[in-house]
Amino acid sequence: MTVAVVEHGPMGGTCLNRGCIPTKMLTYVADLIVETQHAEKLNVKFGVENIDFPGLMKRVRNEVGGDSRRQGDSVEAAPNFDWYKDTGEFVDKYTMKVGDETIKGKHIFVVSGTRPTIPEVKGLEEIEFYTSATILELTTSPKSMIILGGGYIATEFGHFFSAVGADVTILGRNPYLVKNEDEDVSEMLKEELSKRMTVLTNHEAIEVKDNGSSKAVLARDLASGEEKEFEAEIILVAAGRRPNDDLLKFDRTGVKIDDRGFVIVDDYFRTSQKNIWAFGDAIGRYQFRHTANEESGYTWYNFVQNLRHGKDADMLTMRYDAIPWAIFSYPPIATVGMNLRQAKESGKLLLVGQVDYNNTAKGMAMGDPPGFVRVIADGETGKILGATIIGPYAPILIQSIINIMYTDDPTYVGGRRAIYIHPALPEVVQRAFGRLAPLDGGAAHHH
Repeated sequence: MTVAVVEHGPMGGTCLNRGCIPTKMLTYVADLIVETQHAEKLNVKFGVENIDFPGLMKRVRNEVGGDSRRQGDSVEAAPNFDWYKDTGEFVDKYTMKVGDETIKGKHIFVVSGTRPTIPEVKGLEEIEFYTSATILELTTSPKSMIILGGGYIATEFGHFFSAVGADVTILGRNPYLVKNEDEDVSEMLKEELSKRMTVLTNHEAIEVKDNGSSKAVLARDLASGEEKEFEAEIILVAAGRRPNDDLLKFDRTGVKIDDRGFVIVDDYFRTSQKNIWAFGDAIGRYQFRHTANEESGYTWYNFVQNLRHGKDADMLTMRYDAIPWAIFSYPPIATVGMNLRQAKESGKLLLVGQVDYNNTAKGMAMGDPPGFVRVIADGETGKILGATIIGPYAPILIQSIINIMYTDDPTYVGGRRAIYIHPALPEVVQRAFGRLAPLDGGAAHHH
C-alpha cells in the first residue's frame, strides 16, 4: 500500500517529545535530590552542590531530539511512505486537506492524540504562560512557579521544579490531588509534597494578571468562597488534556464522537464509518503510551483480518481490566486495574490486603519511607481485581502484580505462594497478599 502519515512533527508524538520520556528524565533528577534530603533520617547528611539547569534541559532536548530525528529519517526513507509535515483536516469521509494539498485514502487510521486543555480563566489568554508542550523550552530555572491543575502532570512538574529550587504553588480545582486515585493515596501524596511546596486543592483560578516581573493568580476556595491572590515568576497550566477533534474536523467524515470529543470505536477499534479505524489517546479510554502501543497491535491485526475476510473476519478484542499506570511524583504512585473505590462500586465480594512499607525489613532499613501496598481480589474467585502502591519504586514493585493479572491463573495464589528475596522491598507486596481479608468483615472463599 501507499501510505501517507499526516504529522506536523516532530516525529514521535507527545510521549517522546513533550511527555513520558523527557519528563521522566527530569523527575529522575528530582528523585535523586529528594533522596539526599531523606538521607538525614539515616544519619547521613550531604547536599546538592550545584544544579546545572541549562545543561540538564539541554541533555533532555538532545536525547529527545536525536531519537525523534532518527524516527523521522526512517519514515522518510521507507518506500511508498509519504510524511506530510502539517496538521490536516478532513473535507470528506476519505479526503483530507493538508496545507495546499488534498489527499485521499481508502483506509484511514485516526491516531490524533490530545493536547493541553486551556481552562477559561479571565486574563489567561492575554499573558504568557507555559504548558507541558512548552515548559521544556526553559533554559533558566524559574525562582517561583504557580501550577494550575492537580493531576499527574501538575504533581510531576511540581516535584521537579521544587527539587531544583523553585518556590512552587499547586492550585488544583478538585477536592483531591490526582483525583483518579483513592482518597488516602491522594492525601499521602499531598502531605509529602506539602513538605516542599504549597499544595492547595479545591481551589479554582478565577483571574490571572501580568505584573511585569511576575504573574498573579486570583483563586477561590470552593469550600469557603474565600479569594486569595498568589504571585510567581511563571505560570504552568496543567489542567488536563483534550482531544484534537476540532482540528481534524471529524464532523465532515460522519465519524461519531462522544460529548468530550473523543472518537467512538467498537470492540475492534472500528469507527462508525467503514475503513476508518481509531486508537490511542484519540479514543479517550486510557491515555498512556503503553495502552496505545497495545491497541495498535490489535487494530493492525483486525485491519488485516478485515482486509482478507471482510465483515465476517475473526477479529480480536483487547482487555482493559488490568491496565497499569504510574505517577512519577514523589512518592510515586502505581495502579493496575481497579482501585478500592472502583472495586467497592463493582458490587463484588472483596478481599483487600494492605501493608505499609515500614512493615518490612527493607522498609525499616530505608528509614521507614511513607508508602503502602494495597491488593484487591474477588472474594468468590480469588481473581486479582487491582492494586495500588504509593512509595519509593512503586512503578517497579507493581509489575509483579501486573504479570500475575495477565497469566492464565490471575488469582492471588501466585502472589502469596511465590518466594520473595529477604530482605528486599518486594516483600511488602508479598505481605499485602498475605493480609488479604474480607472487606468490612464479610465472608469469602479462600483457595
